[in-house]
Amino acid sequence: MAHLFCGKVANVSAWKDMDKEGRCYRDYFRNAQSYTITNYRAEARGFQGSEGEIFLDLEQDLPADLMQAFDTVFNHTTLEHIYHFQTAFSNLCRMTKDVVILVVPFLQKYHSDYGDYWRFSPLAVKRLFEDNGLTVVYQSFNSHPMSSVYVFTVAARNPDKWARHFDWTFTCVDAQAEGPEPYVGSHAIPNFRHEWHNRIKRMLRSPGRWMKRIGSRERGEVS
Repeated sequence: MAHLFCGKVANVSAWKDMDKEGRCYRDYFRNAQSYTITNYRAEARGFQGSEGEIFLDLEQDLPADLMQAFDTVFNHTTLEHIYHFQTAFSNLCRMTKDVVILVVPFLQKYHSDYGDYWRFSPLAVKRLFEDNGLTVVYQSFNSHPMSSVYVFTVAARNPDKWARHFDWTFTCVDAQAEGPEPYVGSHAIPNFRHEWHNRIKRMLRSPGRWMKRIGSRERGEVS
């Protein structure tokens, strides 16, 4: 969904701005007007002194020139490593005039030698955004057994602006309500119109599976 976000984009605490497959997050935001990364200490997989990189300590007061300086602020698996996470969270929200995209661990083993302090439930993330004047417009998390679980959230200052892209509700459900998957605490109902091309690709790769699923729905076997 990164292509939905235009204007000025910042990847906060980006390290090398690279995912685990070797792709740059900059390439995800292909419609961005500009793209900036920030980092902290080099020994914390942080500041590298690369061109255009901003030094930023999220535990300190946000510099005035970064206040609402970006349209979209993206932050990936950082807050668990910051002891004063509420200050850091507020600074992420202060940096944007529109959207924050956040990825945090919900269930994950202890890791890193530069501090690993917190885990975040979907409800905690929702409340933190509300406390900082933003509304969650989309949230989801994986529920694979025996795997780390991450909460992915998109929050906006003007949620009505994003209503045509995201049809989402936050629902607390019983942990056993969705079969053997043990990590169910909420679920999202996304609007997939913005990724129709991905759905078509999946259908073309496995047409038999899709036809079987459609048949199951018609027989009432799939909710």
